[in-house]
Amino acid sequence: MTLMDKLRAELIDIVEWVDDSEHTLVWRFPRYHNQIKNGAQLIVRPGQQAVMVSQGKVADVFGPGQYRLETKNLPILSTLLGWKYGFESPFKAEVYFVSTRQITDLKWGTPNPVIMRDADFGPVRVRGFGTYTLRAIDARILLSELVGTDHDFEADEVTELLRSAINMAFADVVANSGIAVMDLATRYPELSESLREAVVQRIDDEFGLEIPQLYIVNISLPAEVEKAVDARSGMGILGDMARYQAYQIGRAIPDAAQNPAGGIAGAGIGLGMGMAMAGPMMQGAMGGGAPPATPPPPPTPVTWHVAENGQAVGPFSIEQLGQAVGTGRLQAASLVWTAGMTGWTPAGQVPQLIQLFQTGPPPVPGQ
Repeated sequence: MTLMDKLRAELIDIVEWVDDSEHTLVWRFPRYHNQIKNGAQLIVRPGQQAVMVSQGKVADVFGPGQYRLETKNLPILSTLLGWKYGFESPFKAEVYFVSTRQITDLKWGTPNPVIMRDADFGPVRVRGFGTYTLRAIDARILLSELVGTDHDFEADEVTELLRSAINMAFADVVANSGIAVMDLATRYPELSESLREAVVQRIDDEFGLEIPQLYIVNISLPAEVEKAVDARSGMGILGDMARYQAYQIGRAIPDAAQNPAGGIAGAGIGLGMGMAMAGPMMQGAMGGGAPPATPPPPPTPVTWHVAENGQAVGPFSIEQLGQAVGTGRLQAASLVWTAGMTGWTPAGQVPQLIQLFQTGPPPVPGQ
């Protein structure tokens, strides 16, 4: 092999990038001391762009395809190097490959809470978290503004910048959305698209990058606001408190009927309780509003219900309550209720029952 053959063997005649990475945005072809041969083949695969750089200036840009590097395919480079009538000898130029495919599974999150005003809760601090994808759309701007002379430029090198842009846009979008805190979770798609558009406006012309997809996965609230939301939801679920109270008492009927001996008055209490509650419960279920304030007319006298072991038991007559006081099963602090009362009240504070707890005669007048 002659010296000329050895020199020709050292010249590069195929320029390509077999991309086996997942997050590389730009890769420079390793030319070292070799030169690119006149007529060499440039192979640009789908999802790539090739950029020729000479003397520190961006020259020709090639999309996917196979090219023969010669004067007619390198108009800008030929002008820079003064090739007016073509060239025979090898030439020196840097070749950068830019990945134009989407880089996925990139994450963002607000390092500090963002304050938004809510009509119900006032100023509220929220945090946002999500994912996004990244793609290069202008190789010239990307090389000039971010890459410089790096041999490899990874997406990680620009993610911190992008997170800052996303966080700034997130603060603007959420603060100006006018969406109530309790409705944020139902508006994630709308907020995600607004956030993506706001970020793209900041990076496309400046850095040659695009964010094809951006998703808000979660907007978290402070613990105290979450508790307030839960409390408000609970109030909405309860609705009419009178109907809810009747419902709770109704749920206690089967237990009292199955275990009458566990109550105060013994056998027959469960059945009596069911009969007393049937009328009010049926009227409430059929849209009659809250249970009526008074029980049905006699034959039965005024009856009472007692809270025992977390359940309502009864009905009991005044005589049965007196017996329960004597055995210690009913005390002044025990909660009782009868028709006409607005809620459960300690027995010792009910005027009709105070006499049951008096163990001696009242004071003599004038003494």
